[in-house]
This record gives sequence, structure tokens and C-alpha cells, in this order.
Amino acid sequence: MTSVESNRGDERAGREERLVTGYSGRLLLVVSLGWMMIQAGRLVLSPMLPAVMEDLHITELQAGVAFTLLWGLYALGQYPSGRLSDRFSRKTLLVSGLSLLAVGFTVLAGAPTYAVFLLGAAVVGCGAGLYPTPARALVSDLFVSRRGQAFGLHGASGDTGGVIAAGLAVAVLAVAVWRAAFVPVVLVTVLVLVLLHRWSREGYTRPTIDADAGRAVVADVEATARRFGNRRTVALLVAYSLYAFVWQSVAGFLPSFLQESKDFSPELAGSAFAALFIVGTLVKPVSGALGDRISRPVVAAGSLVLATVALAALVLASGTLAVAGSVALFAAGLMAYPPAMQAHLMDVFPDGSMGGDLGATRTVYIGFGSLGTTYVGYVAGQSGYETAFTGLLACLIVSASIVFALARWSRSD
Repeated sequence: MTSVESNRGDERAGREERLVTGYSGRLLLVVSLGWMMIQAGRLVLSPMLPAVMEDLHITELQAGVAFTLLWGLYALGQYPSGRLSDRFSRKTLLVSGLSLLAVGFTVLAGAPTYAVFLLGAAVVGCGAGLYPTPARALVSDLFVSRRGQAFGLHGASGDTGGVIAAGLAVAVLAVAVWRAAFVPVVLVTVLVLVLLHRWSREGYTRPTIDADAGRAVVADVEATARRFGNRRTVALLVAYSLYAFVWQSVAGFLPSFLQESKDFSPELAGSAFAALFIVGTLVKPVSGALGDRISRPVVAAGSLVLATVALAALVLASGTLAVAGSVALFAAGLMAYPPAMQAHLMDVFPDGSMGGDLGATRTVYIGFGSLGTTYVGYVAGQSGYETAFTGLLACLIVSASIVFALARWSRSD
């Protein structure tokens, strides 16, 4: 056991698990606020997308490529950031990620051309890639018996960021240009950086590179691959990847889908986009608590079935109330999945490699999921948004089937 792992174990053993107060509560608050701002900064682009496309003179496909670049680089950062946070400190990775995010959002705000916009998206993707895996690993360091609740609250903060993104987009577009939406995002991101620097008891660890560094990296990757070399883990990754493909497609283009296919006004489409995350904020803590009490794979499987039925209803619905109700049910199913499944992953991963294993998992499923926006952008440009969203049903059906099989497998063990 390394000294970093020992210190984490000692702190966890001697600390009461408080969700909103004390040392654990403060750190849960600050890392959740950081995740909220990351989500707000990335998701604010979706309700503003028509304005962004008009200003930069880009197509649906080009917009989808920008989203894929952001999410793809975000995915690539998951494994190295998690593995480095195991070897060094969570704080080092979190502060580095926040610094890049502040720079990237600033570039997006001032982008005069599509090329600079892509550059800003790339920097945001790199910064965001350094943050969530160490943040989740830190939450796992702080909580054991209340881990599901802590993950539910942390996940709900990201959905709150989605609500903020929708409201921020509507407010900004009413009085200013779309670029102004990134100003408060940058300011709060810097505030989180300062608070984390002051509140965390961890120190900063400077990575060292020596002659054995390359061999150590290869050994780490091989060890992770061996732990993932079983059918259950492969099935889990396939199911999560299909889920992520749907989630990122919806996160990128739901407002545009509602405007183009359901004749929603921009304000109404923005409200529906906000409802997606409001519902998520409510259901994620419930999902985490149910997973703690019942079975995490069973809760995850049930959530995907609800999402599948609701998405089919959304594609077929025509009236405003029917569409709104379908969005709400779809949100409940879609957003209830991550807390249960991520807590299940943490149960499976060894403590000494938890951050790296979670990072490797997230690299796979988010990387595949990042292709979703390019898919929607291309199909929507060729055949319309309704056709693109209908194609997402197949992903949910296959994913739900796999998770149901995993749930039965888990119950039989």
C-alpha cells in the first residue's frame, strides 16, 4: 500500500460520513459545485445551438463534430486522470482540470470562427477529462456506508448544472449574445478552484518521470485490461456505452429536435431541456438510495426500460402535453441509471485501483457515446431529427436487455 492510499484509509476510518457538514460534507459540496459548473458550461451550448450555428455559419454536422470533439477528449482523459489520482492526489488532478476549464470556456466565449470554437471545445474537453473521475474517487474515499447517497447527490449536482444551463441560455439570448453565457461559468469555476485549494487536506503531488515510467504505465494498462477481461465486465461496458450514446445525443440536440419535429418555440424547447435535468435532480438521489437497499443492477435495468418506453412515446407524441410528459418520463428513466450503476462499479473495483478502473470504464463508454452527436447531426441533416431520435431506440433496447441479464446474473451469485 502506498503512503497516499494509507493516508486516505486513515482519514476515512476516523471521519464521520456527513453529507452536508464537516470535512466530508464540505468536500462533497465543492466537488459537486465544480461538476455543476462543468455541466452548465458544456450543456449551455445545446439550447443556444441555433444561435451559435447562425453566428458561426455552421451546419448540424459541424455542430455535432464540435460536441464529439469535446466529449471525445473528455473521454480520453478519464483513465489517465483516474490512474494518476490513485498514484498521486485527487486534489492535484482536480485543480489542474479546473484551471484548463476556465481557459477553455474563455476561448469559447471569444471564438470568432469555427476553428477557434473547435479549439475552445478541445481545451474544455481536456480540462473536463481531468475532473470527474478523481472527483468520484474522492467521494468514494469520503463515503462507504452512505456511498450510494453521496453519489446520488453528486450526480444530481450535474443535473442542476443542466437546469442552470437552460435558464442561462434563455436569459442571455434575451438580452445579449450567446457568448455572454460563459462569463458566470468561468467565474464560478475559478471560485471552486480556490475553495478546493483551501479546504482539501491533501497536498499537491508533482509527478516524477524516470527510466521506469514507461514500463510502469504499460504494466498499469495491462493490469487494468486483465481485470476487465471477463464477460460480465465486457457486457457492462457495452450496455453503458449504448446508454452514453443515447445520453450525449439527447444532451446535444434535444432542444433542436423539439423545435424542428414538435414545433416547440425556442423558449418552450429550453424549458423542456431544463425539465430533463430537474427530473434528474429529483430521481438520482432516490435511485442511489434504492440501489443501496435493493440491488443496484436491478434499479439500473428498470430505469433503462422506463427510458426506452418513454423515448418511443416522445417520438410518436404530437401534442404539447404529451411531448412534455414523455420528456419527463424519459428523463426519469435516463437519469436514474448512473447513480446505481456507478455505485455498483465502485463495489467491484479494488480500493487501490478504483480511480484507474473507473477512469478506464468511463473512457470506453463516454468515448463511444461522444459519437452520438455526430450521428444525430448527420442523420438530422439528411433525414430529419425524428429519424435520428428513432434510431436511438435500438441502443436503449439492447442496453436494457444486457443490464437485465446482468441483474439476473448478480442475483444468482
